[in-house]
Amino acid sequence: MTGPVLAVDQGTSGTKALVVCPERGVLGSGFAEVRPRYLPGGLVEADPADLYGSVVEAGRRALAEAGEDVVALGLANQGETVLAWDPATSRPLTDALVWQDRRAETVCAGLGEHAEELRQLTGLPLDPYFAAPKMAWIRRHRTREGVVTTSDAWLVHRLTGAFATDAATAGRTQLLDLDSTAWSPRALDLYGLAGEPLPEVTDNARPVGTTTAFGPEIPLTGLIVDQQAALLAQRVTAPGTAKCTYGTGAFLLAHTGDRPRRGDSGLVACVAWRLAGDTGYCLDGQVYTAASAVRWLTGLGVISSAADLDPVGGSVPDSGGVTFVPALAGLAAPWWRGDLRGSLTGLGLDTGPGHLVRALCEGIAAQVAELAEAAAGDLGAPLDTLRVDGGLTRSALLMQTQADLLQRPVEVSALPDATALGAAALAAHGAHPGTGVEAALPDWAPAAVYEPRVPADEAAERRAAFRTAVAALLGS
Repeated sequence: MTGPVLAVDQGTSGTKALVVCPERGVLGSGFAEVRPRYLPGGLVEADPADLYGSVVEAGRRALAEAGEDVVALGLANQGETVLAWDPATSRPLTDALVWQDRRAETVCAGLGEHAEELRQLTGLPLDPYFAAPKMAWIRRHRTREGVVTTSDAWLVHRLTGAFATDAATAGRTQLLDLDSTAWSPRALDLYGLAGEPLPEVTDNARPVGTTTAFGPEIPLTGLIVDQQAALLAQRVTAPGTAKCTYGTGAFLLAHTGDRPRRGDSGLVACVAWRLAGDTGYCLDGQVYTAASAVRWLTGLGVISSAADLDPVGGSVPDSGGVTFVPALAGLAAPWWRGDLRGSLTGLGLDTGPGHLVRALCEGIAAQVAELAEAAAGDLGAPLDTLRVDGGLTRSALLMQTQADLLQRPVEVSALPDATALGAAALAAHGAHPGTGVEAALPDWAPAAVYEPRVPADEAAERRAAFRTAVAALLGS
């Protein structure tokens, strides 16, 4: 018996913490809200003190509910959120620029001629979504003091004093050489970040330091970016299957084995995880707004909460000819046009709330289907199934729409907190390397399976209507 671990998932809108025992499951949980600020011009910021405070608060709540000591800590993070901070005191020098923030478009515009070189080096397209453009923007416009890193490195330093990030998170910066999983001098030079102190790139499961932030002294032994943590928890550890997490955005990842796939589909090639020096890779596609689009619809008064998706959407048989491209924070993969806004077309005097809800579900599902098709193209074989997790999987309407448009089974995870469970598995493995990471993963069985209910030609017709709406945006 290896003993329970504390897993903390520091996300965009909140931090979830679990105390997980490999033999007995989840023993305690805690949550603390984070409120990012959505500002005009595509700016999204968070107070670093809120990020750290939410980690401590959620972790302490989980430990209090469990009432047991833990042997290790695992930390999952947002990935592309960055800030500048003082390495002597850990004091933040800027707000955190959240992954959705678009202010670094000017940095990307200046590097346009190097876009393909950067993609070959790092696996990532040139886009302000990633960390390096934001880091360069901070250096140009905010401060030259301290260090500028992804939020996980700051949290790790606050917790343990160590200056470290993991290989999967480093792979989200556009500063990591994808093949060697070491910082790329050429990428750093292109971004004007040569000579910057950067955190050590560590394996995803290994001792990094110890913390007393939660009360007792706990070793930090697992670090990972959020989507890769969910990929691991969903047991997608070999090519053929993909997972999609429906959170603030929707993120589809497909494992590609022990080498990166730099395809031409518009998907991102990145590190899945590095364990004992061996790197696994994945393809990654993003929909910037999923639950955040539902919150937008709620703010307009169309629905009162995400729980209304099914009853309101179920009040009508279809979208009534309405097409919604929910690019409310720009279009991500495979188009990479973050400058575009969403569109809502086909409206009439007979359009009601149910039609808008159905059109939103269709828009999210159609984007995910595009990502799955792109992943299949890069892998050279169709995906067998799609494993899904995240809060929006509670919507049977969205999940059925996803299966219909994908024309593949959609398996809904029985694990409500896949990201935290992935971090827990890495923490357990890092504390006891002999056990193997697979042994620390929860048993996987779907809570529900959605099979396609519409014929392939209808699915193709509906996806074609969505593509037409996207093409109109691209041509605008």
